[in-house]
Amino acid sequence: MKITGVELRRISMPLVAPFRTSFGTEHSRDVLLVRVVTPEAEGWAECVAMGEPLYSPEYVDGAADVMRRFMVPALTALHHVDAYGVGQALEPLKGHRMAKAALETAVLDAQLRASGESFARFLGASRDAVPCGVSVGIMNSIPQLLDTVDGYIAEGYVRIKLKIEPGWDVEPVRAVRERFGDVLLQVDANAAYTLTDSAHLAKLDAFGLLLIEQPLADDDLVQHAELARRLRTPVCLDESIESAAHAAAAISLKACSVINIKPGRVGGYLEARRIHDLCRANGVAVWCGGMLETGIGRAANVALAALPGFTLPGDTSASRRYFARDVTAPFELRDGHLDVPTGPGIGVDPDPAVLDEVTTSVEWLAG
Repeated sequence: MKITGVELRRISMPLVAPFRTSFGTEHSRDVLLVRVVTPEAEGWAECVAMGEPLYSPEYVDGAADVMRRFMVPALTALHHVDAYGVGQALEPLKGHRMAKAALETAVLDAQLRASGESFARFLGASRDAVPCGVSVGIMNSIPQLLDTVDGYIAEGYVRIKLKIEPGWDVEPVRAVRERFGDVLLQVDANAAYTLTDSAHLAKLDAFGLLLIEQPLADDDLVQHAELARRLRTPVCLDESIESAAHAAAAISLKACSVINIKPGRVGGYLEARRIHDLCRANGVAVWCGGMLETGIGRAANVALAALPGFTLPGDTSASRRYFARDVTAPFELRDGHLDVPTGPGIGVDPDPAVLDEVTTSVEWLAG
């Protein structure tokens, strides 16, 4: 396909409740949507970079800038491009995986819409619905936490993930385990600890957790390997894994036994599938993480989570978990699962009226 132009659209999406992690609190999402236009079809994608560089070095203004100045011109200069060609064209540009992922995904969406193929079929999905977990932020009190978890279990979520940080770890986990029995439970530290905390983190072993996610710094596989030897709870890596090569290194070092795959973090769904295939071949469990996506990003994540190696429930929550109104038809839980979209491309379209209401800026980059 020849790219006619690319639209960068910023939208403001208030969250239904503040979402607090070890690195900060979000009250709304400043989302960058990407629309790629070709003569054959249009494709949509969502850049998952946050407003500030707290989760990773990327942030939404920077993503828009690098697309505008370097990435889009590199793609529109090509006479023909498909999703595989996006990665090749952008490979000389260092980093900026979330920006690259958004452009690759939008091109892939256009490509699949033109051919009438769904994301799920293209990626190799083996299920028509995926089990859903929910991520629970750090709360002001344990009673508030228990009430929140109770509500999510009542909605049908099959797995609970608790965000933790020093001072909010063992006691919240103990309270949830005592109150809700054998519910599938895991924790996420977002790199809030160091190896000197290993004895304290080992206290979590008593609660039968599925995993502890990214306990240490994102750039330290060696210390994660040492921590994994000291804990009975399986160690899962998130921020540390930005490519299949990183995943291979982590597996070789025995730095983890589970990997959270977030397509934006690793540069797109093609690389996400490579990581899935690598982990499946090496007996490493994977699950699909989330970045508080709208329905545009969620649709593609649900398709990815339907691949056979995704053996643990992901953070592919229903739309209402984060937004009172989504920009697409809402994703709704059905017996603890979300249906995998079956339409061409990502299988969903933004609602023009809602999109107009939440848009804060639009920029057209002609090919």
